Amino acid sequence: MATTADFRNGMVISLRGGLYTIVEFLHVKPGKGGAFVRTKLKRVSDGSILERTFRAGERVEEARVEKRQMQYLYQAEGFYYFMDSATYDQMPVSGSVLGEEKSFLKEGSEVTVLTYKEEAIGIELPIFVELAVVETEPGLKGDTVSGGSKPAKLETGAIIQVPLFVQKGDRVKVDTRGGNYIERV
Repeated sequence: MATTADFRNGMVISLRGGLYTIVEFLHVKPGKGGAFVRTKLKRVSDGSILERTFRAGERVEEARVEKRQMQYLYQAEGFYYFMDSATYDQMPVSGSVLGEEKSFLKEGSEVTVLTYKEEAIGIELPIFVELAVVETEPGLKGDTVSGGSKPAKLETGAIIQVPLFVQKGDRVKVDTRGGNYIERV
């Protein structure tokens, strides 16, 4: 059992029979009355957001989530297959569990798979990935680095905004946390 003093971003707790990840929390000490903790929780199963207030010192059940380094292999029939690099065991993960992270998965990439009671509940991608641009509008003469932006489709199928000078075939560095273009590689 953990208390509200143990809260940290990314912590997974069991609440009302479901698993929730703490997205944000704030300890509040009003001038009058007892202290409390305001939290924003994200349900692991479907990604819905719940805002909840806990009394200071209130106990919650912390879920024991294991992290396993795995390699992404392939996708088939709505499932994404990952292989444990140490034991060579394969684990299918439903596309609904992966959410938006699946748009940056490239075959052969290393990711961290989060498991709870031997069941995959999500993945952690590297912060930056390098992907090739497969489709974008051609740039115009005089395009500069500080100019506008245009949509580009990446090799994984994700569509991001890139500067006007980026061409089809270029490799770009992408921040997986928000799907933002960082630089041309």
